[in-house]
Amino acid sequence: MFIIVGTGAGGAILAKELAENNLPVTILEKGPYIKSKDAFNYYDKYNDSVDLLTTTCIGGATIVSMSNMVRALDEELHEFDIDLAEAYEYVEDLVGVHQLDDSHIGAGTQAFLDAGRELGLQTLKMPKAIREDDCIQCGKCAFGCPADAKWSGKDFVDDAVEAGATLITEAEVTELIIEDNVIKGVKFIKDGNEEELLSDYVILSAGAISSALILRRSGIDAGREIFFDPFVSVGGYLKDINFNTEVQMAGLVIGENFVLSPHFSSFIRANIPDDSVADKDILSIMVKTPDECRGYIDDGGEVYKTNTIQDIRYLAEGVATAGFILEKAGVDPNTIGSTVYRGAHPGGTAKIGEIVDSNLETEISNLFVCDASVLPISPGKPPILTILALSKRLADYLKNK
Repeated sequence: MFIIVGTGAGGAILAKELAENNLPVTILEKGPYIKSKDAFNYYDKYNDSVDLLTTTCIGGATIVSMSNMVRALDEELHEFDIDLAEAYEYVEDLVGVHQLDDSHIGAGTQAFLDAGRELGLQTLKMPKAIREDDCIQCGKCAFGCPADAKWSGKDFVDDAVEAGATLITEAEVTELIIEDNVIKGVKFIKDGNEEELLSDYVILSAGAISSALILRRSGIDAGREIFFDPFVSVGGYLKDINFNTEVQMAGLVIGENFVLSPHFSSFIRANIPDDSVADKDILSIMVKTPDECRGYIDDGGEVYKTNTIQDIRYLAEGVATAGFILEKAGVDPNTIGSTVYRGAHPGGTAKIGEIVDSNLETEISNLFVCDASVLPISPGKPPILTILALSKRLADYLKNK
């Protein structure tokens, strides 16, 4: 039997691929099974010094993601003899990756795209896994899609269960059962009781923080480093742009050390003293950069992050470029401001080449990790597609094994 811990991008596609090949699969999810529209209620809270966007519920962070699908870390993964070309093609077809139809590109996004191109920046529509026929263009992508119009890990978990997999929700894995350096199963808490589940294979896909803590409690010293993509939103006043109701992050500017994407932030309005300015009058851009792996998770699960000079420089470059785009798009330059620094896409806590090998297997036989934990460096881009491709590759390996 295969035990898969977690239902984010990594665990969800693994469960689907294995179950649909008539292999016995049990999925353990720490959070509840919810409707997508309720996902906003399940954001996690860390310490006061780290504002990190993760969720604990079915689908993991994918359920509140923008369903952005870009390839990342190709060259870096080649160094570990990992070629994802075929896996990328398979996954892109499976989830329907494409640039949105013009019918779903609103005025704010179009202004972003036009301004980026006028400034000579590398500008394109964001590849996404959104079904336009279902999308109601409400602007609530990060709250959990109320129309279930975007792909999330929940979709694949449902497919896996339909194919015969067993799903156990609100089950927190606390410990791995290991004998003679071979995985034998897991211990988990369900309804206040500790239970055991035995298995020939265990795959940790609980996210960079939870997977690392499970490994550490079982004697593998993971989580001593962590990266996450630092980001801020920069925006200002553009009367009646109505960007707050558009599909979010439908455009992309790729810089050398940052990426920019139009993303509404209600916090921008607080920077503008004019009380007549409403959410419909705000155009804002998310600035996201790669960061150096200068953080760690303590034994209690608290996340700590140190910002380096490089982190700050890359963010400053992105913020300045976002300001130029906003002004070119028609935003009043006197109103342009920024949100506080936050983080997304934590990873690097169980890196390939350190904690796992090129097949994502740990030093414990038949114990694998497949989520953002294994990424060797910060991609500085949305990592979902890369995680899906790594998981597809692992699924093929496990089916053959």
